[in-house]
Amino acid sequence: MLDAETKRRIDSCRDILVGKVPDPKSQVEQITIALIYKFMDDMDAEAEELGGSRSFFTDDYAKYGWAKLMRSGLGGHETLNLYAEAIAKMPENPGIPALFRDIFKNAYLPYRDPETLRSFLKEIDVFSYDHSEKLGDAFEYLLSVLGSQGDAGQFRTPRHIIDFMVEVMNPQKSESLLDPACGTAGFLISAWKHILKTNTKVRTGDQLTPDERTNLAANIHGYDISPDMVRLSLVNLYLHGFSDPHVVEYDTLTSEEKWNETADVILANPPFMSPKGGIKPHKRFSIQAARSEVLFVDYIAEHLSPNGRAAIVVPEGIIFQSQTAYKSLRKLLVEKYLVAVISLPAGVFNPYSGVKTSILILDKRLAKTSDSIAFLKVENDGFGLGAQRRAFDKNDLPQIKIELDAYLQALRSQQPTAELQLTRGLIVAKEKIAENGDYNLSGERYREGVQRASSYPHIRIEDIARVTSGNSAPQGDEYFTGGEFSFVRTSDVGAVHLSDHFVGSADKLNDKAIAELRLEFFPAGTILFPKSGASTFLNHRVVMGEAAYVSSHLACITCDESKALPKFIYHLLCRVDARDITPDQAYPSLRLSEIGAIQIPLPPLEVQKEIVAEIEGYQKVINGARAVLDNYRPHIPIHPDWLISTFGDAPFQIIDGDRGANYPSKEDFFPAGHCLFLNTKNVRSDGFKFDELEFISEEKDNALRKGKLERGDVLLTTRGTIGNTALYDDSVKFDHIRINSGMLIFRPDTSKLLSSYLFHFFQSETFRVQREAIVSGAAQPQLPIRNLSQAKIPLPPLATQQAIVAEIEAEQTLVAANRELIERFEKKIQSTLARVWGE
Repeated sequence: MLDAETKRRIDSCRDILVGKVPDPKSQVEQITIALIYKFMDDMDAEAEELGGSRSFFTDDYAKYGWAKLMRSGLGGHETLNLYAEAIAKMPENPGIPALFRDIFKNAYLPYRDPETLRSFLKEIDVFSYDHSEKLGDAFEYLLSVLGSQGDAGQFRTPRHIIDFMVEVMNPQKSESLLDPACGTAGFLISAWKHILKTNTKVRTGDQLTPDERTNLAANIHGYDISPDMVRLSLVNLYLHGFSDPHVVEYDTLTSEEKWNETADVILANPPFMSPKGGIKPHKRFSIQAARSEVLFVDYIAEHLSPNGRAAIVVPEGIIFQSQTAYKSLRKLLVEKYLVAVISLPAGVFNPYSGVKTSILILDKRLAKTSDSIAFLKVENDGFGLGAQRRAFDKNDLPQIKIELDAYLQALRSQQPTAELQLTRGLIVAKEKIAENGDYNLSGERYREGVQRASSYPHIRIEDIARVTSGNSAPQGDEYFTGGEFSFVRTSDVGAVHLSDHFVGSADKLNDKAIAELRLEFFPAGTILFPKSGASTFLNHRVVMGEAAYVSSHLACITCDESKALPKFIYHLLCRVDARDITPDQAYPSLRLSEIGAIQIPLPPLEVQKEIVAEIEGYQKVINGARAVLDNYRPHIPIHPDWLISTFGDAPFQIIDGDRGANYPSKEDFFPAGHCLFLNTKNVRSDGFKFDELEFISEEKDNALRKGKLERGDVLLTTRGTIGNTALYDDSVKFDHIRINSGMLIFRPDTSKLLSSYLFHFFQSETFRVQREAIVSGAAQPQLPIRNLSQAKIPLPPLATQQAIVAEIEAEQTLVAANRELIERFEKKIQSTLARVWGE
């Protein structure tokens, strides 16, 4: 496991480089080259200690030894010139193996600042080569900063998803393994660790003979089109114990020299893109396509050995897109290769991409004898689906694996699968999947009791609406000062996200703009669909409730209302993910022709009206329930006989967190550990929310002097987001919790003040009014303790407090029912739309 000190050193290396090398990928390359440089010198020193001789830095290359590079008295520019010369000449060094020559191939120093290099090398100098797994863990952490390789359409696969896929495949020591788009070799290393673990009695891998270890390493192969990725893969594998890793620069889509090679197990998260930059796929694929994910899945299927199997991450286009190539691929998979589909939640690749993905499970032998396919759905993967992806306690992956293993075992033993009870999915006959020729791989489509096939014709948007671009934004205040004509920008649309009656905009055009600029005025009922910029993949959709001028970043869809109702089309377009219609998911942009080509089911106008009316009826219920949630606050009727106490005199302690030298820094946080360290996202207006968590070690916990919760404490957020509150009672599963610097602990004397009463008081309108009167800070609102001491709290007798709490909790039970009502009616809307789509 990665320790905090190693993590700090890697972060420090990046912090030193960032001013001169801002690109994370380039930072990783510079750190990689420097580490291998240092490790070669460490191995030379180790050889000398054991009675041998140096092999890396000898003869003409002796002057480049690490000790000479770091010796005192060497000037800054001398160090810089020596290091730059060394890494440039290292590929020519006859004393280093081919692996290291490949790593240094095309290496160079991208900056000429001696102080930056000196600080950087000083940090690298602390690392040492010790043959341990620790170095591999450290390098994997370094690689994690890469995240997204957007130009190649690749997104780094989360480690727990890689490990899950490997466990499902269960590779064996005698099998050949391949990742044809290996990136940094994450799948290959996970497979290697899995095989070692499954062949362990006392020490890792001790059940493997030397020959078996040699053959195992020789059987693990990876390809990647990028020489930089190949370099990183080689280092990663070397640091995990591969003395001669087999990763090569190879374009799987255009090169043919490895076409006749097969593998027993293939694991991959291939890039999602249209090949570009001179990449022209060859013609040996069974499916001719322009999308790389189609070609890669075809390649993987065709390169399985007779008993081969594969696990592949794919985007949703593979699952249900209607273009010929996608349908042909699905037909090929269903008939010859596919045994299961695992749907992953959108957000698995956050923060790099919100793309929705699934995992295809192929088994060439089982697929030939099976007449069904298993569909399993992951709702939670053990991490929050927000940008931070913090660990939390909901995880469907273990149960998914149990159920998938049971299904696959039934296929292997040729037992009937109909009796298997899947709690996370369903089993569908291949015959049913093939019924309409679409071979749709969305499991929800096949659930019983839902109308499946749309009886309505599918029409292109451009056939029932004008699809055009908005106006280029006028430049200069002269066109906006005193304006009264709405000019809608993507930020206006993003502020509401979805609306079937959008009115208003931040900017208004004046008469001068209207008179001088040739701007198109779009009528009420126009549907706005973001087509360029960051908001494209956020899938904002609105129907304009009034006529307005519109920014060119928005596509304007004006329906022919003799054929289609704007609100009906709007609801259908809300189910279209922009990522599924763009040719390049790495770049958020859509052409008008791509939007116009979207195909939708189009019932008669009267049916459209009925569907819109049905949805609007559901939406009214949702809006009413939301109004209850938005407006409800606990009310405490204050009796004149009650004691009213200032916070300064009230029967509670106010405790802040430890803000001294021991306050945790970023390298002290881990996704799991001894003590939960709260952030403001964990404390909401109605209590705790534990979907994105950070932990500190027991050592760090013990070093902090204050700010630790005890059962019965009440929290209040006092910086940034003011007034959120939570009660730390026995329902909270964490035994060790500390607050951050943006909140306070209130510890009541329970002989005079109930914790639950204090919690509800903080939620009340009475306290909200006081809070807003004493808040300070314009840029960042704050509630310092000195201000809070002025606030007042009513203190009725304990029995009265208990009665008030009971009444409020009864009210909140009714309020909570509104949340369930919203969920139910949102599902009704989705069910209505699914019926139209034939899902």
